Amino acid sequence: MKMKTKSVELVVSPREPHFVGDGFRVHNFIPSNYRLSMQRMSPFLMLDYNSTYHFPPSEKPKGVGVHPHKGFETVTIAYKGRVAHHDSSGGGGVIGEGDVQWMTAASGVLHKEYHEEEWSKKGGDFQMVQLWVNLPAKDKKSDAKYQAIKNEDINRYELSNGTGTIEVIAGEYKDVKGTASTFTPVHLLNAKLKKGTKADFQIPSNYNTALLVLEGSIVINETEEVPLDHLALMANDGETFEIEATDDAVVLILSGEPINEPIAAQGPFVMNTREELVEAFNDFQSGKFGYLEN
Repeated sequence: MKMKTKSVELVVSPREPHFVGDGFRVHNFIPSNYRLSMQRMSPFLMLDYNSTYHFPPSEKPKGVGVHPHKGFETVTIAYKGRVAHHDSSGGGGVIGEGDVQWMTAASGVLHKEYHEEEWSKKGGDFQMVQLWVNLPAKDKKSDAKYQAIKNEDINRYELSNGTGTIEVIAGEYKDVKGTASTFTPVHLLNAKLKKGTKADFQIPSNYNTALLVLEGSIVINETEEVPLDHLALMANDGETFEIEATDDAVVLILSGEPINEPIAAQGPFVMNTREELVEAFNDFQSGKFGYLEN
């Protein structure tokens, strides 16, 4: 049976940027409207994109102070710059260029993230993506954990003749399995393509799928142009699509099987019911997430 082409539902330009703390200048793509709501994009709850922005040298690292998370996972992908992070369970480290930090907040954690100290002193171009990935109800009370994935440890699919690479952060691409473990089926890929290179993708039609262009520009299915810093939302009407780099390009492809459960979200907590949200706030205020110095 011949597979159907997955069409482009919407190409979204970046919204006006805003600062998260003083270290992350982001365009928010998810959630932003009914086509990019938490329900429509499930399992992806949020996508904040720090497009390339130059930070001048600073003796005091810029960033975000102590804040809680509960009920989901945060995925930080570094393209330019370096971020240091710490949490109330004793975890921490540095996310360097090309690295990924996959944090399972689940039952609750306090967290802070800043420009890495030595990088901050020099300054430079900074480009990051942060995704929030929902957890099924049965996993929302799991223990908090980290997957610190160095760029050299990300599995790759090499296109022919050195024309491009698909980094498989999670899920799979052709015969290459992703490096990260996930609670539900999620594909997270970095396509790095030279100008004129084509790459094809095969994803179940019911998976919610979007493409974010971080460098260069692309055409999807030979018809839909997607410029730099724009996001393409794919329709749930087919299984295959093709991208062609119309300039040297870097494209983040995110796709996942929807979690068909109620979403109750407020601030840094994402649960299934209003009662669970109240419980999350109470747990945070009573110190059950531990302690982390600001």
